[in-house]
Amino acid sequence: MKILGKLFGSPAMVKLLRLFLFNPENVFTNKEAASRAKITLDTTRFEFSIMKQMGFIKKKIGYRQVTVKKDKKKVVKKKKIEGWTLNENFVYINQLKDFLMSATPIKDKDIPKKLSAAGIIKFIAISGIFMQDSDSRLDILIVGNNIKKSQMETIIRAIESELGKELKYVVFSVDEFKYRINVYDKLVRDVFDYPHKIILNKIGIEVK
Repeated sequence: MKILGKLFGSPAMVKLLRLFLFNPENVFTNKEAASRAKITLDTTRFEFSIMKQMGFIKKKIGYRQVTVKKDKKKVVKKKKIEGWTLNENFVYINQLKDFLMSATPIKDKDIPKKLSAAGIIKFIAISGIFMQDSDSRLDILIVGNNIKKSQMETIIRAIESELGKELKYVVFSVDEFKYRINVYDKLVRDVFDYPHKIILNKIGIEVK
């Protein structure tokens, strides 16, 4: 991320570029983009002013589902918001996306270190966005014991802020993973039958 930050002006700019490139149909308010990229609102506004001048983003109306109380009942309504979206006519959109897709800001060896804060991690396989495959059902398959769900979600959100895209992930206990391997579970096979990489294996079984 440091090298990319120098190339593109700042790490914050890289995060926001990824956010829009990998979520081209989404509309983000300043506050939403700041939250997703885990940067300050002031920084977001500053970078957006540059991105707008570049012609990289444009204003767009979007909608959010909100829950409101009406006659003591909860009702889901659509709320109109004004935000920013990717300008599909930006000249270098394909080149920029290809470059940032290949220049993953998180090294494979760093993923186990990050995830280990949530529990005892025994096995990790990465696929999907980490293998430049946007159609994959999963991006990370995690196996371990005593995993703290809330802590894992916090770690995943932090990784997402670096990548600019929500991650599809699953967490199994060691016993459940072994069972799913033995019965050729479809979700598991959708990882191992397609491009993937095993970056941690402490469970003593070979996955084919």
